[in-house]
Parts: sequence; C-alpha cells; structure tokens
Amino acid sequence: MSHLLQVDHVVRKFGGLIAVNDVSMHLDQSELIALIGPNGAGKTTLFNLLTGMIPVSSGQITLSSDQKYDLTKKNATQIADLGLSRTFQNIRLFKDLTVMDNVLTAMTNKYHEGFLTSILRLPKFYQTEHEMKVAAQKLLALFDLTKDEQTLAKNLPYGTQRRLEIVRALATQPKILFLDEPAAGMNPEETADLTNLIKEVQKQFQITVVLIEHDMSLVMNLAQRIYVLDQGQILASGSPEVVKNDPAVIKAYLGEGDD
Repeated sequence: MSHLLQVDHVVRKFGGLIAVNDVSMHLDQSELIALIGPNGAGKTTLFNLLTGMIPVSSGQITLSSDQKYDLTKKNATQIADLGLSRTFQNIRLFKDLTVMDNVLTAMTNKYHEGFLTSILRLPKFYQTEHEMKVAAQKLLALFDLTKDEQTLAKNLPYGTQRRLEIVRALATQPKILFLDEPAAGMNPEETADLTNLIKEVQKQFQITVVLIEHDMSLVMNLAQRIYVLDQGQILASGSPEVVKNDPAVIKAYLGEGDD
C-alpha cells in the first residue's frame, strides 16, 4: 500500500552547504508525526521543501491521494491546492484583517469563481460567498473563536493568534497539516491548550499532522512516530519510547558525557 506522502533521498544545497542530506521518510493517513532535532538541524528547511516554499536540489517527493503526484516540480500554490497546508514559526496572519476575513482568504483556493461571475456579481457569486461564510463560522465555532469573529488579528492574544493560524490552515481543507513550532513563545497553560487543540484537529478532521517542536513534553504527549534530524540527516525514527532511549538521539541533544 502506498504511503500518503513518500520522501525519497531528498537533498537541498545552498551553495556549498548541504542543509538537507539524503532524507527519506513517509507519512500515512491520519498519523501525527513529530520532526525534532537540535537547532540548525534542517527541520524548517525540510518543511519548506515538502510544502514547495523552496525547490529540492535532488530526490523525489510523492503524494498519493486520488492519484500519484510528483511534488518536486510543483510550486507552493500548486502543492497547497493538492492538500498540503502549513503554519510558520513566525506567525503570518493578515494582522489588519479580521479573524473572519483571515479564514475566508484561506478558503479562496477551494471556492473558485469565474471572472464574469465575480465581476458581474451573478447569483453564483453570492451563493459561493454565503457557503464560504457558513463554512468559516463552523470552523471558528469549533475552536472557540466565534466571539472574536470581527476582531482584527493583531489585537488577539498571542496564543489565540496561534490558534487562528491553525484554523486558517484548516480552511484550505488539507490532507496534511504541517505545524512549524506551534508552541513557540507559549506559556505552560497555552501549551497545554495547544496540545488538546492538535488532538482535537486530528480527531475532527482525520488528517495527517506533522509538527516541528522543541517542547519535548508536547511531542511525547502527541506524536505516534518521531523523526529525529541532525545536521540535515535522519538520525533516528520510531515511536516516542524508542526515540527517547536511542543513544544517538541522547548524544545529539546532550553531547557526550565525561567518563
């Protein structure tokens, strides 16, 4: 059986620097996967490759959904249209738009309108507009954001902005959701809320979730499988229990002790 996403021998070079070096991995339907590693290990670069933000130098990335798609030659917009969505380490909301408009903007890739329909405001335009708003309201209600519907994104508390960014990513109806350090800058209470939110996302939407995260308590509470990246290469992979007891992982994180 094909994996939902198959990564084969992917390399990314920046001049003489090899940031991602011969990485092979896979993601299956409805899995919750964590990608961890020391600072500078290449985790965000790998996310950028998987979501088309930057091209691969060599290797192949294949999506198997309704059919097989070679993602290595596609750009970020094409890959998003195929069902790969993401958040960023640094929040990238439209700060001067309302919560509702942030979500509606994300929906445009799934609710296409013809040029004449949009320009002439034909009945189909208003029908689509209504469908988008209803769908957005359902998403906001699921994540307790209804009360903030008309609030500008920049006026939301930090933890709520993080939640909105995840909701906006879900608005694209992804098959795979990539979360880049979703707990960054959060206090313990916000991190606990985020952990529950990610669990709820996977349960409600039955999608594959992949996260980069430095908070090991969050990773160990959430992940079904973990990939450990070090110096651009996969150092270890497996269940949380297997990974946390792997001597190579302990060495990468803690260094070698003095005998």
